[in-house]
Amino acid sequence: MARQLRFNGTVGSGVRSPSVHKARIIDLDEFEGLFRTFSHSAWRLETRRRYASDEATDTYRQFVETGRVEWDESDPYCELIRSQTTQGKRVERVRIVDRPPTTGQLYLLNNAKRNSGLGEDIRYLQRVDADRLQLPAEDFWLFDGQHAARLRFDDGDHLVDVELITEPDEIVRYSVIRDAAWHHAVPHEEFAAKLSSGE
Repeated sequence: MARQLRFNGTVGSGVRSPSVHKARIIDLDEFEGLFRTFSHSAWRLETRRRYASDEATDTYRQFVETGRVEWDESDPYCELIRSQTTQGKRVERVRIVDRPPTTGQLYLLNNAKRNSGLGEDIRYLQRVDADRLQLPAEDFWLFDGQHAARLRFDDGDHLVDVELITEPDEIVRYSVIRDAAWHHAVPHEEFAAKLSSGE
């Protein structure tokens, strides 16, 4: 059975310390800049069942129609991440998935093959296990264990804005979430193999 890790009540309780919550909204250019300037690690928790931005792409339509995608590994994101990982910096993700996975989650599982080729380490965690660990429903990036970028979405699953968080107690909370999720998640290849075998 998955081990529960607790911090301020639970891992994902959202309970904040009495200190002042220090956060500010940043635009997408500043958010992108975080990927250019991090020193050693960028880590993401992906919790959503769908992302509207994915569904607007040609690759998503290709995946829905054929089950396969011809990924372009020369786009600006790929070039940026490859340049960072070749310097020895870590880019890691844990994706929480449902049983059965949604179409959007299967699309991102296909995408994991491309991103792994860029040097990312992508792992998967079943939602039932995430719930047992009491992980939050927040989507966020944690950069260098020093600041977090929380992605905020509307009811239509569109990214609305990004909240940059630097409050030390909150960074500790996000670090505990990261450690719990990473410990229990499995590499995307292992998850894909189990999915194919019907496990």
